[in-house]
Amino acid sequence: MHIVDIIRKKRDGRELSDSEIRFVVAGAALQTRPEMPQCFSEPQLAAWLMAVFIRGLTAAELHSLTTAMRFSGEVFDPSPLGKFAVDKHSTGGVGDSTSFIVAPIVAAAGLAIPMISGRALGHTGGTLDKLDSIPGYRTQLSLKEMMRVLEQTGSTLVGQTKNLVPADRVLYAMRDHIGSVESPYLICASIMSKKLAAGLNGLVLDVKTGSGAFLKSQQEALHLALLMVQTGEASGTRTVAVLTDMNQPLGRFSGNWVEIWEAGDVLSGKRHPLCEDILEVSLTLAGWMLHIGGKAETPQAGWRLAEELLHSGAALQNFKAMVKAQGGDVCVLENPSAFHKPGATKTFLASHSGYLSSIDCERVGWAVQRLGAGRIKAGEPVDPHAGIEMHVKLGARIAPRQRLVTMFASEPEKLVEPENLLREALAITEEPGIVPPLIYEYVTATNTNEFA
Repeated sequence: MHIVDIIRKKRDGRELSDSEIRFVVAGAALQTRPEMPQCFSEPQLAAWLMAVFIRGLTAAELHSLTTAMRFSGEVFDPSPLGKFAVDKHSTGGVGDSTSFIVAPIVAAAGLAIPMISGRALGHTGGTLDKLDSIPGYRTQLSLKEMMRVLEQTGSTLVGQTKNLVPADRVLYAMRDHIGSVESPYLICASIMSKKLAAGLNGLVLDVKTGSGAFLKSQQEALHLALLMVQTGEASGTRTVAVLTDMNQPLGRFSGNWVEIWEAGDVLSGKRHPLCEDILEVSLTLAGWMLHIGGKAETPQAGWRLAEELLHSGAALQNFKAMVKAQGGDVCVLENPSAFHKPGATKTFLASHSGYLSSIDCERVGWAVQRLGAGRIKAGEPVDPHAGIEMHVKLGARIAPRQRLVTMFASEPEKLVEPENLLREALAITEEPGIVPPLIYEYVTATNTNEFA
């Protein structure tokens, strides 16, 4: 096979064979091993990704791509634990710390949560970057170490190992740098290959839609949800997708350590009024996970069980146990505000009265990234204390000189561009505007035909 022929074929809109897709994925995996002879160059792989971005994939091509990526390296087998293995995944948001709330809730109920997460992508935050802000926490574990932590605590939040889905590590990073992040087919293959490689029995997907999501329209988000549910079910993993709103950041914090702080507050029972949305999404996802994992007869019963585990303190203890098992300093979780030490802080105020009628959530995400919480180039370090605190939500009545957003960065110079982005992102008008619902749809194996 020749990569240029495959690029031309997809460029012209023709369907690739299973063997052609496996050839591309094998070549991508080899990029992680520079000592080996390469099948093709990085520019050629980038050209293939862009052809897929423009032309899309058929159902057969998507299945071939996901399966080839899933088995491009090692796979994890949680079956020796004797527990139902379930996970959740978000398609990328701003201020989204639900993983740190959901995983310990569900693990406290007796299910296994082998959560393999990623780093910041585009304007959205990365779960691993947030966990890295906990001193000593190890996000890179071997499969053997993952099993040990799961045996001890029931949950583990880690990154891909060197040999787990290596093709995705290459494709994931390249998509961010060639402008092909938003392809629903590439998003689906990336997410589902990692999740299926973890040997899951069940998966609940938080599919974001709105200005802060990769896929802005509900129709696009629903298409992605259908693709992922069908892909998961076809592979024998019970899969549910929840369409949630991302027209404003979830909760009050967006960044790295500040989101760990916020999740810890929720787990500790501290109900800040600006965190009700993140609590609702977390309980919804946990409720579905407990339902498909056999711990609750319905998602609603799962929600109630999740609330009980949250209020009893069982989820908080599970989170601390997991952090400790992965080398993290649990002491910083006891007083998170004291640990938060940004080099520069600035709060900007409203210039006039009115209502917060809309938020360009993507601009907010880019502001958080430019403050230092994300990367401009692959491999760059991130600032654990960079981020923002929102003081208002959509629909709020705004008074002159009312606090809107507080920014955190390592030095004052890094505050200038983010402040401009945030001022452009927040619209204060005479009318309050429409506040969108937090949850739009639920997609399951039983209603995919209806939505399709």
